Amino acid sequence: MTPPILDYASVLIFALSGALVASRAQLDIVGFFFIACLTAVGGGTIRDVLLDRNPVFWIADPTHLAIACGAALVVFFTAHRFESRYRVLLWLDAAALSVAVAAGASAAMALDHSAPVVLVMGVATGTFGGLMRDVVCNEVPLVLKQGELYVTAAFAGAGAALIAASVTTYPLAPALASIAACFTLRAGSIHFGWCLPVYRARPPRQ
Repeated sequence: MTPPILDYASVLIFALSGALVASRAQLDIVGFFFIACLTAVGGGTIRDVLLDRNPVFWIADPTHLAIACGAALVVFFTAHRFESRYRVLLWLDAAALSVAVAAGASAAMALDHSAPVVLVMGVATGTFGGLMRDVVCNEVPLVLKQGELYVTAAFAGAGAALIAASVTTYPLAPALASIAACFTLRAGSIHFGWCLPVYRARPPRQ
């Protein structure tokens, strides 16, 4: 599993999630294309710009945009079949996050960047596309929802990639470890309500 394949997978799944948000917002077909593409390539674009990868992945291979538009078209004609679009959105987003984090971490490691850079690139690749999607569609970003294991899951996925790379030379190990760690935490948050403690304001003592 190489970074290009991870990019294709994350583009497809994030595009589906973006199109589902477009369906919740009742946009037209052009809106579907725009939101799907924005969600699909947003995080990877930021990753490539920060890592100075030239050209950006979807400019080098516009197939990514075709995949995103194809996913948007499918959702445009089938979204009404889902009883709970938000529930489907959550699980699609969890899958996309996991693959995108692995893609971001793998790209940074392939360029021999340090561990902090690998962590940041994994988190950025996984979260920024969905953040852009939610902001543009006037939704509360999943990244910021109280108690959600989202950035935490992304951070754990990138960390798992680093650990796997340090203990084995098997080329697929970092990506597989990243996907497994990130998806496990995100799925636990969705299904079981796993969360971190949140800040509670307290009145000052007299």
